Amino acid sequence: MDIRHLQYFLKAAQYKSFTKAAQSLYITQPTISKMIKSIEEELGVELFNRSGKQVELTDAGQVIFAQAQDIVNSFDNLSTELDDLMNLKRGRISIGLPPMIGSSFFPKVLGKFREQYPDVTIHLVEDGAKKVEADVESGQLDMGVVLSPTNEALFHSFSLVKEKLMVLIHPSHPLAEKEKVTLSELQKEFFVFFRKDFALHDRVIAECVRVGFHPQVIYESSQWDFISEMVAANLGVALLPEPICRELDKERIRVLPLVEPVIPWHLVMIWRKERYLSFAAREWLRFTQDLFRRGHGEDH
Repeated sequence: MDIRHLQYFLKAAQYKSFTKAAQSLYITQPTISKMIKSIEEELGVELFNRSGKQVELTDAGQVIFAQAQDIVNSFDNLSTELDDLMNLKRGRISIGLPPMIGSSFFPKVLGKFREQYPDVTIHLVEDGAKKVEADVESGQLDMGVVLSPTNEALFHSFSLVKEKLMVLIHPSHPLAEKEKVTLSELQKEFFVFFRKDFALHDRVIAECVRVGFHPQVIYESSQWDFISEMVAANLGVALLPEPICRELDKERIRVLPLVEPVIPWHLVMIWRKERYLSFAAREWLRFTQDLFRRGHGEDH
């Protein structure tokens, strides 16, 4: 017995006629009669009383009818759920995002995706890039935004944004009137840094060591707005990505290009190789990649 047998049985019970049921199903009357007979033989009971002009359910038939309705309804609901997933009417995506990303251009990307797929739920997890990468690797996240380069053996990726780090200093600082600042000019400064679980933390320290000094870190934070406020209070200098610097109050903070070296801020979307992605997740990747390729994702 399969779901089609039950569907035919329910139609016969509804119309109280094999002929009318067959017509509604666009099959022949012998086909439906044979199908009903097959169920009766399998269960060892008669489902219909065939003695009158109309077929009537027997006691056994009424028991089967109630159960068959639930089974067919469940099957129809399952088909609808799968169709919804296939058509992206529903779904859930988990994305890891460094806090600085969430507060700059990414909300616009999320807004555009939601316009097209309003019933897809996006669960955002804010963490440093190191933690995001680890959670994508373990499967706790479907995908995440991290700093390039990444482990190409583990992850697929595509580029989101290519920018660079800028220097933040107080307007009263002796370097404030310069057009650009080299990293070695900051060797005697106190730094306000991102926490150790942020990829920028290690990246900046490595560059400082490469030019000959180890930075004096006095504060660490996970929030770019707190870091910028520390600079505005003249408590230290900081390095932040260019898109974030565009949002800062230039009267309270001086923002200068960092040179020698230029430290890139290259963001990529990653997802684990050889791991299943839902229809919604795959559409998110396609949508986001297309958006950033056309440049709309970088509309600050």
